[in-house]
Amino acid sequence: MSTAIRQLQKHFVGEVSGLDLRKPLTSEQVREIQAAIDRHAVLVFRDQDITDEQQLAFALNFGERENARGGTVTRKEDYRLTSGLNDVSNLGKDGKPLPKDHRTHLFNLGNCLWHSDSSFRAIPAKYSLLSARVVNPKGGNTEFADMRAAYDALDEETKAEIEDLICEHSLMYSRGSLGFVDYSEEEKAMFKPVLQRLVRTHPAHGRKSLYLSSHAGAVVGMSVPEGRLLLRDLTEHATQPEFVYVHKWKLHDLVMWDNRQTIHRVRRYDQSQPRDMRRATVAGTEPTVQQQAAE
Repeated sequence: MSTAIRQLQKHFVGEVSGLDLRKPLTSEQVREIQAAIDRHAVLVFRDQDITDEQQLAFALNFGERENARGGTVTRKEDYRLTSGLNDVSNLGKDGKPLPKDHRTHLFNLGNCLWHSDSSFRAIPAKYSLLSARVVNPKGGNTEFADMRAAYDALDEETKAEIEDLICEHSLMYSRGSLGFVDYSEEEKAMFKPVLQRLVRTHPAHGRKSLYLSSHAGAVVGMSVPEGRLLLRDLTEHATQPEFVYVHKWKLHDLVMWDNRQTIHRVRRYDQSQPRDMRRATVAGTEPTVQQQAAE
């Protein structure tokens, strides 16, 4: 069976059929998927009952695995997964849902805000590949917004205004907006803000896109209130239904997305029930802007 791709939303998102991700890809298949992710920005693969090792092997066709250090408040000795995947579940090491007052649970609620994975790193992530191992019975959809189409829809005056703006990104900004402000000194150092361009140009096709995220909490050269208002206005614009795809998870779905062209968020769900989602993250290769101390 040959590979086929069906577009699911007006601007982006392709549903891929004809591939078994448990098996190694041919060089031709890798090229097809690479071209598809460049074009569609989000790819949906159904019925992929894969292991952690198979998921990571698939991801490594498209770059190196990102070092996960610095993206969580969970202590290493409390990690549930040891395979190299990011744990995007609501589960503790014992496999049970975390208590509602658990620090890791409260921190992870930030995933319900619109964001781009690892924009809080000096070199942000390229691709994310999320596999649904246990689907929550209520809620938990993931929404994606096309940042290319959102940029294209801006008026020329706004495009000129934001073209060269630089933002500060940190996990402390996104979590702080939900009231999570309790950090150790080590965590404060680990989550120190980094600089990112507000407008990015994709290396494969040259389209410009907005680089927005709840991790962005300041715009260089603006007062904090002024910068945050601009970022809020742009996010409201970029997440209109016109630019959004809602993914309703089914067991063994795998969704791959390009963090350089999209933002996403998970919707609220029943935290008393297990939700086991595992993410392979492909590292970016260069910063969006020369890094300086973001004070």
